Amino acid sequence: MKPKNQRLILVAAALFAVVAAALLAMWGLREQASYFFTPADIAAGKASEGKAMRLGGMVQAHSIQRQGDGLTIRFVVTDGKATTPVVYRGIVPDLFREGSGAVAEGRLQNGTFMADTILAKHDERYMPPELGNLSAEHKAGGTLER
Repeated sequence: MKPKNQRLILVAAALFAVVAAALLAMWGLREQASYFFTPADIAAGKASEGKAMRLGGMVQAHSIQRQGDGLTIRFVVTDGKATTPVVYRGIVPDLFREGSGAVAEGRLQNGTFMADTILAKHDERYMPPELGNLSAEHKAGGTLER
């Protein structure tokens, strides 16, 4: 076999191996992917029930309710256009409070977001573009309830 043909076969085999590895990685991680949604996205029906996702927004004022077991907490996340109720069982981060940004990881179940993890944001620099104006409005004395 000519060296030119050997190189062509080697390049084709390497390309096939890279494509196969990428496809295997995507197939293996398909259930681990969690997409980011805002309450407006959920209200518009863009989020599927039972699928892993992230819900981001501001914790609505006067919405945090701690349950009697000491671990379960209910609150409402808003993006200024819509709201989504959230239930979380566990210890919330120290920076978690009303009027602050939060990202909840979990699943949507009957219109309520069942969170497995809560991430509190400490600065508006980390806000997604959709929520940037909401944070500025809140700091200027605007209301989160619409």
